[in-house]
Amino acid sequence: MTKNYLKFRSRTLVVISLILFSWIGLSIRLFQVQVINAAKYRELGFKQAQAQIPIPAVRGNIYDKNSKPLSRNIIKYSFATYPTKISNSKNLANKLSDHFGRTAKYYNEKLNKNKNFTYLERNLSKEESKSILDDLPEGLIVERDSHRFYPNGNIAAQLIGYTDPDNLGLTGIEKQFNEYLTGTPGWVVRQLSGKGNSLPNNRLPSKAPVDGNNIQLTIDLDYQVVLQEELNRRINETEAQSGMGILINPQTGEILAMASLPDFDSNYPSKYSMEYHKNRVLTDQFEPGSTFKFVAAAAALKHQLVDLNEEFFCENGQFTFAGEIVNDHEDYGLLTFPQIIENSSNVGIIKIAERIGTKKLYRACRDFGFGMPTNISFSGESPGTLRHLTKWSGFSIASVSMGQEIAVTTLQLAMAYAAIANGGFLMKPLLVKQIIDSNGKSIYKESPEVLRKVSKPKVMKELTKMLTRVVETGTGTSAHLPGWSIAGKTGTAEKFIDGEYSKTKYISNFAGFFPSDNPQIVGVVVINEPKYGFHWGGIGAAPVFRRVVKRIINMDDSIQILKDKYHKQKPSMLADDVFEPNNFPIKPIFTKAVYVDTDQYSNSMPDVRGMSLLQAKVILREMGYKIKFSGSGQVAWQSPKPGADIVEGSTCIIGLQ
Repeated sequence: MTKNYLKFRSRTLVVISLILFSWIGLSIRLFQVQVINAAKYRELGFKQAQAQIPIPAVRGNIYDKNSKPLSRNIIKYSFATYPTKISNSKNLANKLSDHFGRTAKYYNEKLNKNKNFTYLERNLSKEESKSILDDLPEGLIVERDSHRFYPNGNIAAQLIGYTDPDNLGLTGIEKQFNEYLTGTPGWVVRQLSGKGNSLPNNRLPSKAPVDGNNIQLTIDLDYQVVLQEELNRRINETEAQSGMGILINPQTGEILAMASLPDFDSNYPSKYSMEYHKNRVLTDQFEPGSTFKFVAAAAALKHQLVDLNEEFFCENGQFTFAGEIVNDHEDYGLLTFPQIIENSSNVGIIKIAERIGTKKLYRACRDFGFGMPTNISFSGESPGTLRHLTKWSGFSIASVSMGQEIAVTTLQLAMAYAAIANGGFLMKPLLVKQIIDSNGKSIYKESPEVLRKVSKPKVMKELTKMLTRVVETGTGTSAHLPGWSIAGKTGTAEKFIDGEYSKTKYISNFAGFFPSDNPQIVGVVVINEPKYGFHWGGIGAAPVFRRVVKRIINMDDSIQILKDKYHKQKPSMLADDVFEPNNFPIKPIFTKAVYVDTDQYSNSMPDVRGMSLLQAKVILREMGYKIKFSGSGQVAWQSPKPGADIVEGSTCIIGLQ
């Protein structure tokens, strides 16, 4: 008995000791967890029970000068989860597969591969998301993000640019002003249930997002549409490789339209060659040819080296200078200074350049902004090419005066002609009118800036008279518009390829402004490699300027005032092109049919404001026009404006509200 008792006692002591030591160990561990490492485990518990959910900021929009949208934000849905919070991942994968059409294996791999916050689907439309939103599985987190949309498609695409799937700007204004457009994201802490679902708790911390700023450009959407359509029309007519164009307000330097063709649709940039994405108005340089002759003419006038009535013998169309033969397109004999510009005589301008000298001619080129950036608020601008005097040959003064041995961008040429139009001031080109924050407050404005004074107004007035004669009776008559005074200069440049000038590939260009006695708009048109016969600047490019001006006259209210002045002087001017808004003769629109007398008004834009989208579509499509629209409701605005000249196949943009 004693032996058994001792055995029992020892076993009891062992058990008690084990219990005691276990209790001591547990107490020590509890002390470590609850006291020593309390903060650590408290934070870990919070992480398991809470999640910080990002709240994206709404990206600011881009508008034209009249507040018409060039970009919009549409809502896209993304679906995510914390895989560790999902009790039945296979069930979730099957549900997602049923709704979205992917295989269950695809979602299982995502759920098993990732343990942290994981996106299962991103950037889906409301229609694509509707079924899952109506039957939301437990543990699935829904994010509503704004996604970029460009209501005008290819209109000003190179200028506006586009964003990536995360709404970060990749090109154009979207990239240049990404910092302003992006805004500041916010966040909210959500309490999660054991299954990963959000629980209501208003006392958890949060930070509201700050939406991005809006960018208002100097671009006029109506002008932009007209320029692109007419440029595209001429490219097709002349079978050219490409084209560029720009419209500028010479008094302020504001860019009103800027086009490079071929172009692309900003909504689907990956479908187009990257070459189409380039804003060639800023990046591509070319030898301008005779549109550059104004530089020598301006220098001669500024330094009073030539009398306006003085005659120059133009060698009957052929002249040898510095060992090189120079030809005119006609066998000119005696020509006065204005006639040299009017008829674009190479021989005549070289003789004038001889009087000017290399230093003064070089200085004139620099004064007009050639060989240097224009300082536009846009990256990727080419400075052009103007070699320093030390690198000029004996023939360079002749070449430069004719627009060779120098390369310019379309923007540079336009700003130089703007200096003629405004009386002698080289302006900084303006692209951004203002930046407006999410509260509607203007936080930045670009004001007109004079870079330098090129010459006196008197000099520019005389030069304007010469350029006006070019359009009225000289090489630029294809730009002439009855009843309007237009100044301009044509240019035909042989392309410099593989070290020599091509005899088959040309650049046709025209630079001008109107009205010449009160300039409102400066324009430059460049047609690259038109078919032979259309390669002359007066034939290939000048008609585009005329067509653009004609359409703008009928759509711009400020120019209508000038139109009345000229119309009284010459009653025949454009009388057939005038369209009275709101007088488009349509019968009442019923549910079954719409009647439109399209033949009578086939060249004018009807007024569809106040109509439903269906009504506007019926009218515009019946007349042969393409339609782009944004918004919902009734038509609030349209581009082109009512009464504007348009051609069949034109694109009409309408905004619904």
